[in-house]
Amino acid sequence: MATKPDSIYRSLDRKAAAIVEFTLRQYRTKKSTWVVLGVGFTALSLIFMIYIDVMSSEFESIDNDGDSYDYDNDGYPTGQEVKLGTDPFNFESHPGLFDPPIEPEPASMYINEDGFDWDITTKIGDQSVGYDDDGDCLNVNRTDSQKDTNGNGIPCDIVVSFISTQSQLGDRIVIDVDADNGVDEDPDEDAYSREAIHLAFILSIGKLGFVLLLGIFLPLFLATGLVRDEMTSGTMHFMLAKPIARSEIFLYRVIGYLGIVWPYVILLGILGGLVSGFVGSGDSFFRFADLGVWLAIVFATMMATLVYGMLFNALGVLWKYGIILAIPFAAWELGMALLSMGAPDSTLLRFSIIGWALMIVDAAAMMVWPNLDMFIAMGDWGGGGDGGTIFGSSLQGSAPLNFFSSKPGLGLSPFVATIISTLVLLLQAAVFWFLGSVLFKGKEIQ
Repeated sequence: MATKPDSIYRSLDRKAAAIVEFTLRQYRTKKSTWVVLGVGFTALSLIFMIYIDVMSSEFESIDNDGDSYDYDNDGYPTGQEVKLGTDPFNFESHPGLFDPPIEPEPASMYINEDGFDWDITTKIGDQSVGYDDDGDCLNVNRTDSQKDTNGNGIPCDIVVSFISTQSQLGDRIVIDVDADNGVDEDPDEDAYSREAIHLAFILSIGKLGFVLLLGIFLPLFLATGLVRDEMTSGTMHFMLAKPIARSEIFLYRVIGYLGIVWPYVILLGILGGLVSGFVGSGDSFFRFADLGVWLAIVFATMMATLVYGMLFNALGVLWKYGIILAIPFAAWELGMALLSMGAPDSTLLRFSIIGWALMIVDAAAMMVWPNLDMFIAMGDWGGGGDGGTIFGSSLQGSAPLNFFSSKPGLGLSPFVATIISTLVLLLQAAVFWFLGSVLFKGKEIQ
């Protein structure tokens, strides 16, 4: 059988395969590899268990408008008396005195009886939404002015305003809610809180658990010594004995590292998608829509491990204690991750790795959950509250969801933001590969 002629591509394939296979074999035989992977798995598993425990709990239903109470102790809840026109504060005035008498209704009928009816068609200007489900605003005993306390000329509605603001951090849309008294004032806390905590969990574990923790933790301990360890142990001489450039060795070692890290990240992402899909709130047995966000989380984490792997490997080449040099970078990236959640348009984020990786997650959240900002506004308003404090009158879950959700920076559409973020991360990886190769060429092998 005739052998295929040797070519530069076949030669590169052999060299790459040999170094990648050697790197993978090293990882598989080192106890430290499994310790690092085990710690990451354990940490995320604990978070998953906390999420399961929270989602299996019941959230207390609160009577926001007080119409389930019997203030005059006549046996009739306030909501029923208001609906039928009797005085809820006079025990001698109640529906039991009607002819024929009317029996008291359960107080539970007047808890969570006026939920959100917000049908937003466009996120521009002012829109009239809401509906008085329990009838306390449309009560015949109310005057026209009492039914239109927001002064927009429409009785018993809610005005949702989308206001464009400008600041040093960029243009932002602020949502203002002005409701007539008694409209959507008593929403279902359990339904809202379950959904809000579910969404906040995906964003928080995706951003902090995957992109930040795994994105930095794995390369910090697995990539910093990729080249340095071989330089100090003497095995680098065997690699350099064949005609192969040092830049190729640097690259192929990182590819071997990715051969361990990327499947690990994908498996954890599948685990997270399954847990949140089955445990999350919803009418169906599994939340398939959320898988789009999990896909973005896994992809962003893979990109982060690539760039950080190149960077930390280069720092290891620069100094044998490269992990010490990597810690300040990790601290900087942690600060940038927190900044991205409060000020995603900040210019400082453009000088980080994590800022671009998290932009991929934010863009996916906007595409998969297009009404996320409205959902947060509902919870901040909380059936009549102002959302002015973290815990104040907001519904449970809206505050953490508001913290972890952000609009992609640069003022671009989610799809374009994803493409640009990916290209920037690839460019960063190429730059660190080049710098690491230059440092490696100038080093003497012991």
